[in-house]
Order: sequence, then structure tokens, then C-alpha cells
Amino acid sequence: MRKRAMALSALIVAAVVMVPTAPALAGEGPGKGGGGASSGSHHGGKGGGGNGNGNHHGHGPGRGGGGGANDDTSRLLKAVTVNGILQHERALQRIANNNGGTRASGTPGYDASAAYVSEQLRKAGYSVSTQEFEFSYFEETGPAALSQVSPTPTDYETATLEYSGSGEVTGAVVPTTNVVIPATEEPSSASGCLAEDFAPASETEPQVALIQRGTCTFGEKVANAVAAGYDAVVVFNEGNPGRTELLTGVTIGGPVEVPVVGVSYADGVALYDASVAGPTTVTVTTSTVSEVRTTVNVLADSPRGDANKTIVVGAHLDSVTAGPGINDNGSGTAVTLETAIQMSKLGVKPVQKLRFAFWGAEESGLLGSTHYVANLTDAELATIYANLNFDMLGSTNYARFVYDGDGSADPDGLAGPPGSAQIETIFTDYFAGKGLASAPTAFDGRSDYGPFIAVGIPAGGLFSGAEGIKTAEEVALFGGTEGAPYDPCYHLACDTVNNLSTAALNELGDAAAHAIMTLGVSKTGFFEDGSRVAPLPQIDVNNLDYWGSKPIR
Repeated sequence: MRKRAMALSALIVAAVVMVPTAPALAGEGPGKGGGGASSGSHHGGKGGGGNGNGNHHGHGPGRGGGGGANDDTSRLLKAVTVNGILQHERALQRIANNNGGTRASGTPGYDASAAYVSEQLRKAGYSVSTQEFEFSYFEETGPAALSQVSPTPTDYETATLEYSGSGEVTGAVVPTTNVVIPATEEPSSASGCLAEDFAPASETEPQVALIQRGTCTFGEKVANAVAAGYDAVVVFNEGNPGRTELLTGVTIGGPVEVPVVGVSYADGVALYDASVAGPTTVTVTTSTVSEVRTTVNVLADSPRGDANKTIVVGAHLDSVTAGPGINDNGSGTAVTLETAIQMSKLGVKPVQKLRFAFWGAEESGLLGSTHYVANLTDAELATIYANLNFDMLGSTNYARFVYDGDGSADPDGLAGPPGSAQIETIFTDYFAGKGLASAPTAFDGRSDYGPFIAVGIPAGGLFSGAEGIKTAEEVALFGGTEGAPYDPCYHLACDTVNNLSTAALNELGDAAAHAIMTLGVSKTGFFEDGSRVAPLPQIDVNNLDYWGSKPIR
């Protein structure tokens, strides 16, 4: 599936036309909410393309998610302070410092993070449990290498694909039978997607499969190569616009025994041309740890609220192995945790049950949230009312991104499950009421809402930006630096307490707290009885290019 982007011109047109919005929380009338316009841009998930500006929802009076004595969130917003959020961030930083600089699932740093969050929630009066599960832990322990031994000695820039096996293989390069060179303008290569794309490997001599990116997942391609008997795999980028550079930061999705590396399109073409011209031998080297480990989700239920209408408020607790993850996702963790604590201190009495969830192994492919949803019985699944997801809220070059629940900014108009539009409205109206621009961002599978929307649960949330580059249009909306990443330390060792914007934590933290309480105390729910809202085309998660932070195809 092509990566979705939200065109600036489309949003401007929508602002002029004032397209009808989906209904907000049922039963709200004039004066409920901030009204006003929202404006912004779209980053394509955790970093990406597209920009926008304009009131793409046409929000006006009566389209908010608050108002009334029972719904007033002002006391909570005063209680959820940047100082309180930073206290949790500093605690997570200390944990990382004491545990090799990481809080990744399957490490002592994660276990200590889970213990900290659990203790804080128990002290605040929540019923806390942990949900244990096994997962495939992966760590790169040394850089990959790829060199052509003959006919012409050449070193290639390369990168280990996540879940690659470890070892060194010297063997002949054998491309799949269906590479597409030169690449087409749009992605079209199905290289390695079928077993018959591979010539059977030699039973006596090592061989290295050469596969082009495209169509199916990296996992399917590599599995087919291994089944055909190859001893190592080189995957080269497809060659379409945006798919020419070194293939890195992607995942196979699960452990394999053979070394698997990525190269650029140009280097892939060079290897392909050499192998067609005559026998070509390369050496592939990887150094990895890939083993089954145990980790947990931390779940905390409010003492009050209807258990048949449970709102799951989620943030992933783990970091990558490379760093402490204080923005990704210490910021979402800290905001969610501090909101839960302050709601308890203020004696907020939710109408719906609130379940604060801190997911494990998100960085390994949404494994914690996937495990949680997959292990719900049908009866339990029916009680999940909505999911709010907060993944990165403190990026230094931040934007105020809101998940595009109604699909109005998506080129194909694909929306989240029914109710997602109303969740989006809570956030956009809140920002508009504060005179702050916001912008839609796609449900593209890069965070823990994925398993929830896959089973039809409405979802929404906020995001301050990751490795994507901020545009001039976004600088006009949000400030910051054009041409620089939203988070320059995304997935790096420098993602520390020094890698946080207190302004972002203030603005997005308040919006998160507002939405959590608004949904929690609503007495009317998402839908108006008897309303006739036209059904929207729904996102099919099977077509997503991501399941977690790394591309899967």
C-alpha cells in the first residue's frame, strides 16, 4: 500500500467548503466545547509527508467534547503540570542510567520501569495488574558488513534488518527471477513474494539471495528465500521515488537463522548486474542476539466506572535498545501516569471504567497491545468502549498532530472505526478553543492503536512528531525549525531528559488529560440514537505498511 499523505490543497479546499463533520459526543448542544477551526499538517505517522492548513472538519458551536459542571476539565488541567510530568521523566532517566542506558522490553531497565509505574498507580488507588507474555527479543551487537569478493572486490554500505540471524556467509549472489530494473515510477516489484521466484539453492555451496523490496512484507520474502535453501539474504530498496536510499530501520517481523541485510537501490542494481554478467561472490556479516524473553503490560483500573464501558488509555513503556527513550515513549508514559494520579487526587468519578495501560514490546512490533487485544474473550472485547493512544508528546521540534478519525484528510477517505471521528473532535476542538493549530495524522499502523482499530474499537490520540522533517507550512502553524526532524534523537542514545520540549508537554499534556476526562465522564456516549450518519470507508490494517515503528514491507 502506498504511504498516505494529506495534501495541503485538499485541506484548504475543505476549509472553504466547510464539509459536514461527524457528530460529536451525543447530547451536546450549543455552547459545549471550544468551536473554532483546527489547522495543521500531516506527518505520515512517525515522520512523513504532507501538510495541511484549514478547518478541515468545519467545527462550530456544539461540536466539542466538554462543557457543563460534570464535564469541566479545568481543575484537572491545572493539576497536570509540566513539573509533575518531568518528575516521572527523570525517574525513567535514572532507571535507564542504572541499567545500561536502555529501558527496552526484555531488559532490567524495562522491568524497573514497569515496577515504577505500578507503584505510582497503586499509591494513587488504582487496581494494578501485570500481563506477562513472551516475545522475540532482538538486539544488534555489531555492525553489518557486505563486500563483493569477486569478480571485483567492493565494499557496500549495508544495514542489519531487524530479526536477522547472526553469522558470516560467503557465497554466490542469486537474484530472484522477477526483479524490476529499472524501477517503475510507482511500487510494482513482487520480487521474492512467491516460492517460485527463487531458483532452488545449491545443496553443496553457500548462496546469497538478492531480493528487491516491494508488494509483500519483508518477512514473506525472507521466509521464501530460507525455504528455498539460501544461506543469507540481501534486500535492496525498490528504486521508486522515496525508495532509493539504504534500506535500514525495517523489520522482518520475526527471527530467522540466516544473516539478512539491506542495501540501497543503486547497490542492489550493481549486485544484480554483476550476477547477471557472471558468477559474483559476496560476504555477508551480521552480529545479533535473537531469543525469546518475557516482558509485561502494566494495567491499572479505576475504582469507579462502568466495567461494560471500559476506555483503554494506552502508552508504550519500552524504549529501543539504543537509548533511554525519554521522549519515545517516556513522554506518553509520563503524561498518562500523571493524569491518572491527578484524577485520583481530585476525586474524579468516571462514568466509564478507565484502564490505564502501559504496553511492553511496542518497539518490537506492537507486541504488548497486540497480546492484550488478542487475549480478550468475545465478552471482554465487547466491553472496550474506546482506545486513546499517546506515543511521543514532547518532541523538541514538535507539532500538534491528532489522529485522523474521520478520514477527512486521507486521500481515499479512510476513517477509523465508528466513534474515532468523535474522539478526533474532542482534541481538535480543545486546541481550537485554546487558539492553537492542530493537524491530522493518519492511522498508519505505527503505534498501539493498531490492534484496537483492527477489531473495530474506536481510537484516537496525539503525537508530537518523530523522525519526519518539519516543513515551512508546519513552521507557520507550530513554530520550530524548517527542514529539521520533529525529534532529532528519535530511536537514538540522545533521547534523554534533555530531548524534551516543555511547551509540547504542556500543550499536548493538557489536551491528553482533557480528552481522557471528557471521555471518562461522558454520560451520553458517542452516538445519537436514531442518527443517520453515512458509513465511512474503514481502514484495513492488513494493507498497512507498518505494524510498529519499522516498515514491514
